[in-house]
Amino acid sequence: MKNVMKKLMAVGLTVAMTASLAACGGNAAAPAADAAPAADAPAAEAPAAEAPAADAAAPAADGKVKIGVSIWSSTDVLGSQCKLILDEAAKAVGADIQYVDQGHVSEQVTASVEQLAAAGCQGIIICNSADSEMASAIQTCNDNKVYLAQFFRIISSENSPEIYKMAQESPYFIGAVHEDEVANGTELMRILTEDKGCRDIGLIGWEQGDATFLGRWEGYKKGLEAWNSAHPDDQATLSEPQYAGTSSDGGRQAAEALMAADPNIDALIPAGGGGDPLQGAIAAVEGAGKTGDIAIVSTDFLPDLGERLENGSMAGESGGHYCDPLFAFMLVYNAVKGNYSVATDSFEDVKFPYLYVSSKEDYDAYAKYFVDELPYTQDELKEMSELSLSDLEAKAGSLSLADVQSRHG
Repeated sequence: MKNVMKKLMAVGLTVAMTASLAACGGNAAAPAADAAPAADAPAAEAPAAEAPAADAAAPAADGKVKIGVSIWSSTDVLGSQCKLILDEAAKAVGADIQYVDQGHVSEQVTASVEQLAAAGCQGIIICNSADSEMASAIQTCNDNKVYLAQFFRIISSENSPEIYKMAQESPYFIGAVHEDEVANGTELMRILTEDKGCRDIGLIGWEQGDATFLGRWEGYKKGLEAWNSAHPDDQATLSEPQYAGTSSDGGRQAAEALMAADPNIDALIPAGGGGDPLQGAIAAVEGAGKTGDIAIVSTDFLPDLGERLENGSMAGESGGHYCDPLFAFMLVYNAVKGNYSVATDSFEDVKFPYLYVSSKEDYDAYAKYFVDELPYTQDELKEMSELSLSDLEAKAGSLSLADVQSRHG
């Protein structure tokens, strides 16, 4: 599977709904976030009630499990990586998989769940934009007896208590796989202020109110406060966010606006949005002749990140988390198969780790095990699908460069 991810990045835009096949002969084949992590949702070790698999959506005519994926894009940098690992997982377990690209537009997010349920999916994984969308998504899945899990997201118990409770009580919402976005933002700010010496930092968001962005923003501010508290005579500042949407052109325009408003800016944080806004911001800095003078950190690894770390157009990045939806897939797959029970007083809260790189050497080590090949083989994916719930959660939390090196040599 050498360089398969890099080749995937060149694929053009697909139609809004794409179905891929999981083995030759017509089976579905098959790579942020979140609410600032909410108060921990209790693990469903002793469910109060269960939704038996027999009550769920009827199996496909060929007897295969069919999983739907509601994603912002299956063709941008991060989305295409997510699709690649999901396609491999579906192939490994012999499941069908179907995608809907919803662009993180609220109406399209909620419609995508209805569309996938109507298409006969027995389980759906979703990367929503805002917590409010999950009320409709959960209700649709309850009505159609379809299992549901979030990826790159978790409903905030603090900001959306009613929806959080709805998720806890649903017999079909199994849980959420997500990253610690506050810790992510804090570490990226530390890289800028401590390692790179930046003091005048511009922020680029993607969608106002997006739960993932709010978590990262909280982390940036936390990291900034930590630096300023420790260095009263050497203060750093962070701008209010310029919003870019999820396009490269939006990222370029946001970066240009920040540079025009503050000629002394020495760092940019394109917070995320799938990778395209970051590429636009890099182009804007290059166009202004300020590569190396304005440090850029972000989340969602670019395919040419090693080169960019070497030439100074990137100063550091968090990423490697494209396997997050893999674990959401395994949650709903096992719920459909009747292997996992779904509690009606809690849901699974699965934390997934980020990887951080700030040099070409860092990225080269990552690329060997996460880009040139996938971090899980077909046999390992099949074995993963047979893990207990607690072992699956432990497997998610243990993914790292060292973990893959230990398994693949």
